[in-house]
Amino acid sequence: MKRKIAAVTTSRADYCHLYWPLRELAAHPDVELQLIALGPHLSPEFGCTAQEIEKDGFPIAARIECLLSSDSDVGMAKTIGLATLGLADCLDRLRPDLLLLIADRFEMLAPASVATALRIPLAHIEGGEISEGAIDDAIRNALTKLSHVHFTSTELARRRAVAMGEEEWRVHCAGAPSLDHLRRSPLLSREQVEAHLGIEFAHPTALIGYHPTTIARNPTREADALFAALASVPAQLVFCYPNADAGSRALIERTKAFVERLGRGHVFVNLDPVVYWSLLGSVDLLVGNSSSGIMEAASFALPAVNVGIRQRGRECARNVLQADADAAAIRERIAIAMSAEFRQSLHGMENPYGDGHAAERIVSVLASVPLGEGLLIKRAPEIA
Repeated sequence: MKRKIAAVTTSRADYCHLYWPLRELAAHPDVELQLIALGPHLSPEFGCTAQEIEKDGFPIAARIECLLSSDSDVGMAKTIGLATLGLADCLDRLRPDLLLLIADRFEMLAPASVATALRIPLAHIEGGEISEGAIDDAIRNALTKLSHVHFTSTELARRRAVAMGEEEWRVHCAGAPSLDHLRRSPLLSREQVEAHLGIEFAHPTALIGYHPTTIARNPTREADALFAALASVPAQLVFCYPNADAGSRALIERTKAFVERLGRGHVFVNLDPVVYWSLLGSVDLLVGNSSSGIMEAASFALPAVNVGIRQRGRECARNVLQADADAAAIRERIAIAMSAEFRQSLHGMENPYGDGHAAERIVSVLASVPLGEGLLIKRAPEIA
């Protein structure tokens, strides 16, 4: 019998990281893939990206409506509750042998909780990392403790997971699966990206990836400094929508108003993975607090200015310049990032997040790890 492996995806952000592991699972002769889409994937406001999943050839086994039309932390909390209710029936019906989760989105607490109650083993990708300025950090650690198999992006992250009490045989350093796109997907040329987006790249062009700082009571409190800095940056600005977190709708409206007032710039709701990675290879710098400035930009030796506290604690390559949430500090870092000297200093750099072979490593383990009580029962570490 084929091993049933279910995977949960909530948005464009985690789907583009999961794409190649899903492709490998779907092609594996001993695996039956069950894909579950929920949250922003089903929301018109965020582009109904479940349609893109189906265009990629992945049947969706279940759709879970749970995202409230809200811009508050209470809305996030209620979304977790609605997702839990929907997933209880869904996972009872599917009863997979393993449930695969990725990263640190707040919605992922729902499938992890339900799977725990139903005694379904959990496999988790991208544990052991740090992002102190977002609730993602606590969620990621909770998922690690609830999971039975772990795939980390770096060796340091693997050691952190083990230090949290996870048995070494359960924890595998696979690399970040998003980097598999850079090795396996046919990336677009600069001219093809321009044609696809309907814009012409001026020189320089800055990609802006900025999300709410969810650990803060006011999750958009750092945005004032960012927009003040960007107003005087001599570059074409390309914005991508933020994640569906508390504060995202206010941030979207502010971004649109900023671009209209500035009279230059572009805002995109959703970009498919190949277009987005190709965009990283076409722009001159990335500014914001997105993990892509840290995890993927390094593969392009792309200068990245990381703003504020959201990603504080992440492992970074030398392409990343840290800036406090202060307009003058951000402008100073952008000036350095745009300099020829800094760009030249990045030649030959390596990405600490992997080599583009993560999907193969992940699926090899998922397809062979012994199931049963030996997987479910986690042994506590001995205390000296």
